[in-house]
Amino acid sequence: MNKVFAGDLPKVGIRPTIDGRRQGVRESLEEQTMGMARAVAALISETLRHPDGRAVECVIADTTIGGVSEAAACAEKFRRDNVGVSLTVTPCWCYGSETMDMDPMLPKAVWGFNGTERPGAVYLAAVLSAYAQKGLPAFGIYGGEVQDAGDRSIPDDVAEKILRFARAGLAVATMRGKAYLAIGGTSMGIAGSMVDPDFLQKYLGMRSESVDMSELQRRLQLLLFDPDEYEKALAWTKANCKEGRDVNAPEKRSSPERKAEEWETSVKMTLIARDLMVGNPRLAELGWAEEAEGHHAIASGFQGQRQWTDFMPNGDFMETILNTSFDWNGPRQPLIMATENDCLNGLGMLFGNLLTGTAQIFSDVRTYWSAESIERVSGWKPEGAAAGGIIHLINSGATCLDGSGEMMVDGKPAMKPFWDVTEEDQRRCLEATRFCAANLGYFRGGGFSTDFTTRGGMPVTMIRLNLVDRLGPVLQIAEGETVALPEEVHDTLDLRTDPSWPTTWFAPRLTGEGPFRSVYSVMDAWGANHGAISYGHNGAEIITLAAMLRIPVAMHNVAPERIFRPRAWGLFGSEPEGADFRACAAFGPLYR
Repeated sequence: MNKVFAGDLPKVGIRPTIDGRRQGVRESLEEQTMGMARAVAALISETLRHPDGRAVECVIADTTIGGVSEAAACAEKFRRDNVGVSLTVTPCWCYGSETMDMDPMLPKAVWGFNGTERPGAVYLAAVLSAYAQKGLPAFGIYGGEVQDAGDRSIPDDVAEKILRFARAGLAVATMRGKAYLAIGGTSMGIAGSMVDPDFLQKYLGMRSESVDMSELQRRLQLLLFDPDEYEKALAWTKANCKEGRDVNAPEKRSSPERKAEEWETSVKMTLIARDLMVGNPRLAELGWAEEAEGHHAIASGFQGQRQWTDFMPNGDFMETILNTSFDWNGPRQPLIMATENDCLNGLGMLFGNLLTGTAQIFSDVRTYWSAESIERVSGWKPEGAAAGGIIHLINSGATCLDGSGEMMVDGKPAMKPFWDVTEEDQRRCLEATRFCAANLGYFRGGGFSTDFTTRGGMPVTMIRLNLVDRLGPVLQIAEGETVALPEEVHDTLDLRTDPSWPTTWFAPRLTGEGPFRSVYSVMDAWGANHGAISYGHNGAEIITLAAMLRIPVAMHNVAPERIFRPRAWGLFGSEPEGADFRACAAFGPLYR
């Protein structure tokens, strides 16, 4: 199921604004202005894809926009064509409040051409001032070098900002109207699994959907899933998912017959959870029309512990496979599912997936290992990326197979969007993974936990969405890289937790300031017990998305020159992070 949602995906709207004075002025600018719009549309459509693999489409206004009536006609076209992001382009002076986009729901940016023949920069400043005055924050894009009037190219610095804005804006538009599905409720008192419907609605424009875990039990008992796909999935699982160590005492281990039943149940749970999220037309053919609809969920979470896992196989296999970019049907769009129904971490995973198109790692932010502690227990003195210490990221039994780092790009470990995933990538990920019998001390009902160690040298970004009383949502971002330890050192450290769970050794990039003074201070400042980890250094994209959603960022290690926020943010003070908090509070939630 490569297309989670078969409907019309949000598009990027391009608004070519122009000096409205006719009898010479406007006419002289028509070709250049519309040429800018066509060039931007080509850049976006040729570069960006939606997370389901489809190319991003752009909609250009039917005419250049020189006044209110043409702005209104453009707005009407955008509504008809499902435009979710608004980008204005111009090489010249235009009438600011008469040509601006007034739709409060659309993320907005303006590219003012840097040329001396016409004052595009003057319009840019004027209209951004109007946006701020009207409470509609917009991003300003202005090239660092002067261009000639006849230059139709898009400078690299301008292209970077256009694409960053478009990615984040499309993420905003894609979330709008979708749902977070909680399967179960609060897990083990974890506050992140106390789903806040007001936050989902006001900040993300999303619904809060929930079903009791007994719905899985009902569908298991009634065989409410596609039997043909189940046979295919089970055969694939038996052929590709190799069992690993059993950490349980010999006298407590499940029999081979019991384990076979647990495998069957785990595969059925995976099918059922997927169908709960996005529906399945096959169920209607089988007489289950209501269940075939699903919950329109772009992300979900599974409580599991303990009301389910005390008597039924855990959800580790289900969570692993759904979050992975492939399964028995081949490469496909990952389906975001948060362990322990940690909605806030699941939403962090969703942000990363929408911005990168790749699968996301869910992990406990488990342990800070100083270089001294590593050397004390293992006898090995850390070097390279591990010299300043590392953070042990390990989830209690599940994370995407992509997280093994076995997909290679230019000879280096990577995680790919599903449309680039090859059969060899799938084989390598599966070969590097073992599915270990669940630790019965934690999971009395059995099941299978995912065990691999992430390859070192992979650039990653860890984020956490937090909710704070009387403040609201706050994001944290830490860019860094995965670390490979000598095998015997890894075993010494890993065996102190649970060797049947997936491990990623993480070294955040240090700046010498604030929470990034040391690896210890990053760990000490982290807002919760979980983190969402995506491939690549995409902290700048997260910051841009957060500003659109009016979610301030409390800590990050992104270089200042990479940060791109609405122009109005600079009017809230000279210290960027404090200004971010003040601007988000002043403009308020996007869907208030």
